[in-house]
Amino acid sequence: MTVALNAFEVFEIAEQIERNGAKFYRKAAELFNEPDICNMFLELADWETRHEQVFQDMKKQLVKLNKKPRTCELEKKQLDPKLMACLAVFGTVSEPLHRLKSIEKIADVLKTAIVKEQDSITFYEGLKDFVPTSDDKNKVDDIIEEEMRHIKILNQALKQRE
Repeated sequence: MTVALNAFEVFEIAEQIERNGAKFYRKAAELFNEPDICNMFLELADWETRHEQVFQDMKKQLVKLNKKPRTCELEKKQLDPKLMACLAVFGTVSEPLHRLKSIEKIADVLKTAIVKEQDSITFYEGLKDFVPTSDDKNKVDDIIEEEMRHIKILNQALKQRE
């Protein structure tokens, strides 16, 4: 059965990815007693929360424009935005948050975060196909640039650990 995923649902997925990312970084901040690392993770969490708000605003704008949302047909029965976000990037509440409980090295948390940030960039590149205006495409590009900055920050922290 083919199911269409519309732009509104794609924005919901993006919002969920950002919520999951913020939870991941807040949990990572709790794991270590190094102030620099904790502050870095908390700052990343705050950025993810701001990204969520941007996607909420874009979704509201889509409703205001009252345009027929572009759809993407997928071979799935039921597409739940929360589930799609969990599969796409930062995982469910228990994954990778659950995995964080067993990680003892900061370097391993940083490596996990880098992979998740790279995955989010890939998702957001595809998201631009669902965005109706060039202004909103630019906002998505801005978020992608910030996600790239996150990767740089995480890589720098990782290099300091190795």
